[in-house]
Amino acid sequence: MERPILVCAAPVDGYPAAKEHFEATFRVHYIEPTVPMLKEYLPQADAYLATLTVPLTRELIDAAPRLKVIATSSTGLDHLDIEAAAKRGIAVLSLKEDRKFLDGITATAELAWALMLTSARSLPRAFSDVCQGNWQRDQFVGHQLARKTLGILGCGRLGTIMADYGRAFRMEVIGCDKEPISLENVEMVSFDELLRRSDVLSIHVHLTEENRGLIDRHAFSRMKPGSILINTSRGAIIDEEAFLDALHNGPLQAAGVDVVTGEWRDNMLEQPLIQYARSHDNLIITPHMGGVTHESFEAAFLYIAKKLVHYYQQGYSSNEAASTEKENNHYVHGNNGSEISNRPSTRLSSHLRR
Repeated sequence: MERPILVCAAPVDGYPAAKEHFEATFRVHYIEPTVPMLKEYLPQADAYLATLTVPLTRELIDAAPRLKVIATSSTGLDHLDIEAAAKRGIAVLSLKEDRKFLDGITATAELAWALMLTSARSLPRAFSDVCQGNWQRDQFVGHQLARKTLGILGCGRLGTIMADYGRAFRMEVIGCDKEPISLENVEMVSFDELLRRSDVLSIHVHLTEENRGLIDRHAFSRMKPGSILINTSRGAIIDEEAFLDALHNGPLQAAGVDVVTGEWRDNMLEQPLIQYARSHDNLIITPHMGGVTHESFEAAFLYIAKKLVHYYQQGYSSNEAASTEKENNHYVHGNNGSEISNRPSTRLSSHLRR
């Protein structure tokens, strides 16, 4: 029997364990993550391992008549046209529901914390000044985090990790979540109170139509003067026009973001936040690299490889895949024997959590 074809646009080179799993079951075409390459190879694909750098559009899905399953080694799904996939009956496998596995992946929370420290202490500006041959520390008076209030929007996996970091830095931690949730030493408050009390507001929610533009002019008007905003979730959760005004005129002292709107545009210099950051020192932007570590890549690619292979072995059956759980016996940051949740996810959660 001829093996099914997997088209892989994800950067799995350098992760041999994941490639071994793919190649034991599929005929794998490793391609460059470009639209022309996707147009060339997807029509013959039974399965597709997605890249985050090129959106899988309705046009590309419609041009892939054999496609039965899309896999992505991410929790976010906004790089995939979920509606088009669902219309075709194509399953979408992601890491979104795999909480036990994800608890061992701390990379995005670590970057969020780095952005927070960098914003509070003006580190890029200080480093640039030193590189000019200066040594003028009094120009870079920052703020310590101890005894400040950390507000966490979305108290799921990443929000919980951030709460741990906040307590370690002797911060008061408050949180807001749509779901009734209790975290140790975290005061759960309303959205309005979260905005009003936070010295640092860190966003950790999945993007949905419900929360698109959630941090708008009205939200910024309720934030504490001199506050810091951190976003490693999705750019569209923030109204960027209002964001720029808040950076220009307050209440924000600074912000650090790993995400912006229009991340797939050809010329990123046209992106409004990047244009602002090029001439202002109170906004730090990184290129959506929250989960980009060797450890997280190795773990995520191996996990999604096992999940995809198992799904294929179940005959591309959603019911069978949903009713079966297997042990994933690799070790990730002390998380031993993570369970693989084989439930295909073809919808966006409405929860304010990540």
